[in-house]
Amino acid sequence: MPYSIMLDAGHGGRDPGAVYNGRQEKDDALALTLAIGEILQDRGIDVLYTRMTDIYESPYQKAMEANEAEVDFFISIHRNSNPVPDSASGVESLVYNKSGIKLQMAENINEQLESIGFVNLGVKERPGLVVLRRTRMPAVLVEVGFINSEADNNLFDNNFDDIALAIAEGILDTLQMNGDVASPAGSYTVQAGAFRNGTYADRLQQELLEQDFPAVTSQDGGLYRITVGTYPTLDEAAAMERRLKRAGYQTVIVKG
Repeated sequence: MPYSIMLDAGHGGRDPGAVYNGRQEKDDALALTLAIGEILQDRGIDVLYTRMTDIYESPYQKAMEANEAEVDFFISIHRNSNPVPDSASGVESLVYNKSGIKLQMAENINEQLESIGFVNLGVKERPGLVVLRRTRMPAVLVEVGFINSEADNNLFDNNFDDIALAIAEGILDTLQMNGDVASPAGSYTVQAGAFRNGTYADRLQQELLEQDFPAVTSQDGGLYRITVGTYPTLDEAAAMERRLKRAGYQTVIVKG
C-alpha cells in the first residue's frame, strides 16, 4: 500500500497570504504544490490536496481534511515575508516540535532547497500553528523563500522545476531513510521527449548527444520516444532527471 501525503497550498481565495508588488503568496504556493504533487505521484506516493484551485479554507478545515483522510504526512507550502523588503532571504521549515520523522523531513527538505541556492534558515518550532497543532500525522510547513526578496523571487522563478523536485526529494529521502519507501526493483530510464514525427525525435536526440547525454530513440505505439540512460535504481534515474531539468528539458522517469 503506497504512503499517502496531503499537500496544502497555503492561503487561497479571499486570503492572498503575503503580497509584494502584485505578487501573491497563494498563487506561488498553489503552482509549487501542484508541481510537487505530480513528482510524488510519479514516484508512487498517494497524493491528496487541500486545494487545487484558488479557493479559501481555514487552517482548521485543512487539518481536519487531513485527519479525515487518515494520510501519513501533511506538507504545507508557503512563501515567507518580512516587514522590510529585501531585508531577509532564505528557506525555513516549521514543525510542531523538533522530534521524530517530521524534524528529519523538514531538515532534508531544507538541505535540498539549499542545494538550489537558497539560504538555509533551519527548522523552527511553531506549536501555535493550527495545521501543525491539529493534524494527527507528522506535519511540516515549508516557507520557500521570502516573497519580498528580489533574490528569492529570482531563484523561485528561474529554478521552479528544480525547487519542486528538491522538496519532493527531501520527502522521499526521509521515507527511504526510515524504511518507509523501498527503492523499487527493476530498471529505469528518463524520457526526454515523445513525437509522432521522427524528424523531431532525431533532432532532439542529436541535441542531447551533443551535450553528452546518452540519448537513444525507440518506436512504440506510433511514437518516437527519446530516453536517456538505463539505471538499476530510482535514485540514479532521479539524478539524471535533475541534470536534464537543469539543462531545460521536460522529463519523466519510466520504469522498465
